[in-house]
Amino acid sequence: MSRVNAVLFDRDGTLVHDVPYNGDPDRVRPVEGAREALGLLRSRGIRTGVVTNQSGIARGLLTDADVRRVNRRVDELLGPFDVWGVCPHGPDDGCHCRKPEPGLILWAAGRLCTAPSDCVVIGDIGGDIEAARRAGAHGILVPTPQTRPEETAAADHVAPDVLTAVRAVLNGPPRGQVLADERPIEAAYDMGGRRR
Repeated sequence: MSRVNAVLFDRDGTLVHDVPYNGDPDRVRPVEGAREALGLLRSRGIRTGVVTNQSGIARGLLTDADVRRVNRRVDELLGPFDVWGVCPHGPDDGCHCRKPEPGLILWAAGRLCTAPSDCVVIGDIGGDIEAARRAGAHGILVPTPQTRPEETAAADHVAPDVLTAVRAVLNGPPRGQVLADERPIEAAYDMGGRRR
């Protein structure tokens, strides 16, 4: 059986609550289950990393220093992470690192000295999953209210939360389209009556 050597997480909306263009470390709040999920990976010797688009830098809404301060806070609350990959570019800059391009995933896998095929990327939007696919990694979508329904439908693997996603990879790459935990599937996807 193939082994997962590393799990790369999107930051905003996946590990921490999404605060658009956040430059304030005091506004960083981990999502439910993130600490436990990361603890499970580390206890099994699986490396962890963060790969995040931060177009607020290109848009002039954040500085590189702002992003580093927020990342340090995430590391304090959930780390230490083995690798951090940040794309500072905007959507029209034509870079190779901004997800859904595969550059961040390939770079992070290289820094961890592992093949992309031995990595899992966990994120909350289709761009995270597409970047994983283009890099040759496995992707798991953890939908939030901001995730478009077509992104959920197109994902190879979907989990109701980050802890379920991580449990699904502890013994190898994910299998099956919907990765469920102990809760009934209806409860796992209950978004409190909100449309995704």
